[in-house]
Amino acid sequence: MTTTGEEDKGDIRVLTGPWWWARWRSAVLDGCLALVSAVECAAEGIPFARDAGIPLAVGVVFGAAAGSTLLLRRMWPIVVVLVSVAIAPAQMGFLLTVVGLYTLAASELPRRIIGSLAGMSLLGTLVVTFVRAQRDMTNGELDMGDWFVPFISITASVGVTAPPLLLGLYVGARRRLMESLRERADSLERELQLLAERAEERAEWARNEERTRIAREMHDVVAHRVSLMVVHAAALQAVARKDPEKAVKNAALVGDMGRQALTELREMLGVLRSGDGAGVARERAEAVPLAAVRVAAAAAASRAADEEGGSADGPCLSELDELIGQSAAAGMVVDLSVEGEVRSYAPEVERTAYRVVQEALTNVHKHAAGAKTYVRLAHRASEIAMQVENEPPSEVSSARLPSGGNGLVGMKERVSALGGVFVSGPTDAGGFRVSAVIPAS
Repeated sequence: MTTTGEEDKGDIRVLTGPWWWARWRSAVLDGCLALVSAVECAAEGIPFARDAGIPLAVGVVFGAAAGSTLLLRRMWPIVVVLVSVAIAPAQMGFLLTVVGLYTLAASELPRRIIGSLAGMSLLGTLVVTFVRAQRDMTNGELDMGDWFVPFISITASVGVTAPPLLLGLYVGARRRLMESLRERADSLERELQLLAERAEERAEWARNEERTRIAREMHDVVAHRVSLMVVHAAALQAVARKDPEKAVKNAALVGDMGRQALTELREMLGVLRSGDGAGVARERAEAVPLAAVRVAAAAAASRAADEEGGSADGPCLSELDELIGQSAAAGMVVDLSVEGEVRSYAPEVERTAYRVVQEALTNVHKHAAGAKTYVRLAHRASEIAMQVENEPPSEVSSARLPSGGNGLVGMKERVSALGGVFVSGPTDAGGFRVSAVIPAS
């Protein structure tokens, strides 16, 4: 009774052969070889039975049984070779010997075992051939010189043993090479898949980082200016009837700030639609690189605070007076104090310091309208420190400015990216303090 097994390869189920055969084709081939070998050995068992003086049926059955062991060549090649060596004196099993040696050499057995069994087969064939040739010469069937017996013995034994042995060694080496190459290909495919997954993770991380930077830049561009617009609009509503001149002034400020904010938003939205913010022409069908949007947003944020002689790299500390002036125009009392020798810093340092003060003042407008605010800037040997602290609000603002809670997070991210320290929190007096220290280089 034969059984069949199934092995899973991914989602494909491959039918295997019976017993120890991997495929049915291999089983059929071995069955045919065993049948031919059994017939050969059974035929050769007839003269063996006559010479040995045993019944012919015994010789035929013995030969058929010995030849059929070729069916086991894939599972037990050693058994096949040993049987061929054992029946060599009976002058039977040529096919069994050749196929057995080939299978043995192509197997994964150690080389010392293959060499030992091949040597035994060579020696057995040599002895049998020598004895048969010597007998034939003695009986007068062959009339050759004394050199013929050793010559034919060596030639026959080497001719029967060497070709299948060398062919088997070659096929075995080639099979191992193919398996090694297949394993390397599978390993390379797994590594490539792993690298692709890691690349996708890094790309996703980079996209998230770029989105965060874009959101931070847009927040810096819009939040401060729109907050001032809302404060001025609330003041305009309060003084519209009492002081028309001040109302007109506040209305003009609101209009200017609104136009500037609208221009900056239009520029950034144009980048998001066309992907052309970095100055490089791209096809509309392509995805917009987030880095280009971030560059455009940073450029818009820079232009929001730049005047005609402003820095091309973005807002700088020299523009703090103008920033504080805008807050003062909105009704905030701001006290600015500067310590140390004023000097210039790297563009990213000055831009970050400016943004920290800007966002802190925006938060005062939102949450502590009318509170007096102190802005302190300290130039030190290897760092620059800034602090924005406000007193408790004296009144409840009518502006009702919304808050997304991203301002403090954005400030901390900016400062930490430059290796600085950022601290914020309420004061004992009921106000709020924002402090940051940024390395000078």
